[in-house]
Amino acid sequence: MKIVRIGDITVGPGQPLVLIAGPCVIESEAVVLETMDRVQEITSRLEMPFIFKSSYTKANRSSIDYYTGPGLAEGLRILQKVRGYGIPVLSDVHAVTEVDDAAEVLDVLQLPAHLSMQTDLTVALARVGKPLNIKKGQFLAPGDMQAVVRKIESAGNENILLTERGSCFGYHDLVADMRSLPEMRRIGYPVIFDATHVVRLYGRPSSEAQGGTPENIAPLARAAVATGCDAVFIETHPRISEALCDAASMLPLDQLESLLEQLLDISQVVRRHGVV
Repeated sequence: MKIVRIGDITVGPGQPLVLIAGPCVIESEAVVLETMDRVQEITSRLEMPFIFKSSYTKANRSSIDYYTGPGLAEGLRILQKVRGYGIPVLSDVHAVTEVDDAAEVLDVLQLPAHLSMQTDLTVALARVGKPLNIKKGQFLAPGDMQAVVRKIESAGNENILLTERGSCFGYHDLVADMRSLPEMRRIGYPVIFDATHVVRLYGRPSSEAQGGTPENIAPLARAAVATGCDAVFIETHPRISEALCDAASMLPLDQLESLLEQLLDISQVVRRHGVV
């Protein structure tokens, strides 16, 4: 199984559990830097590798009225500031026309779940040669990710991360099938568990209470680490009530450290027994 290197961070078998975290979407430079600073302080104390994530654009909003982000240029400018602190950055790329500009700044380029079958975009991202995080579409089985991986490998890129973010269960709900983590790992690449998007209730306002079940973030994250994932993906915000996107499914920042302590304790047991 491959190990993926992102700057000084290594993701994969025998490596420490990695955190990918940040606000769902870039709201302002101030919110991004505040979140980055507080998460970095926590992860430094816990000696946990940290990759900052926030989207410069959210292309999959269900209403024209929902906030979609500052856009490519401004979003990348802010993410470049995060990189200036020595923290790797990850963001979604939604179109082939964004790839070159995004690759100039991002350490990890992310293929969103709803675009996981888009061949032109997948291959364009792969040709950059940088690490890619491929989010499994809610409509795909874990084994279906093999075909996505082959597209990337065909372009000569083997810097691949695969993310489980739930599967459709009826019209609004998602379920996290923990069997998918070892199944996707058998494809040969590190696997991430997205503990926050999986608790969204799609089609309902993400900024209102009925848009998610954040009380399920912690138990699902604990289960995923126990099952054997290589990284956890947790969207977080310093003031959830003010968040402009996915307020109903992000983890309040003041709850992050306690959860990470639990995940690291579980991770130590799992890694000691060679599960990961």
